[in-house]
Amino acid sequence: MLEISYLTWVAILNILGMFLVMIDKFKAKYKGWRIRESTLLMIALLGGSIGVYLSMHIFHHKTRKPKFKFGVPLMIIFQLLISFLIFK
Repeated sequence: MLEISYLTWVAILNILGMFLVMIDKFKAKYKGWRIRESTLLMIALLGGSIGVYLSMHIFHHKTRKPKFKFGVPLMIIFQLLISFLIFK
């Protein structure tokens, strides 16, 4: 049961992270309201790091900012280690 709940949580956050980066890129391009960087980083930290990372590169968004360039990959490593420890 724990595994299903965890995987559901991670899947939802990854989809949400991808969606939010896509919206932020679109809004940046067309001068609309923006999603805060702290929101994007929080979604990544809570489990959506892979989705945020993939969408950063798919949409070419936030790839030069050190917080995202180095922080999100570190979150991915940390989350993979935690997942390994939980499910070993």
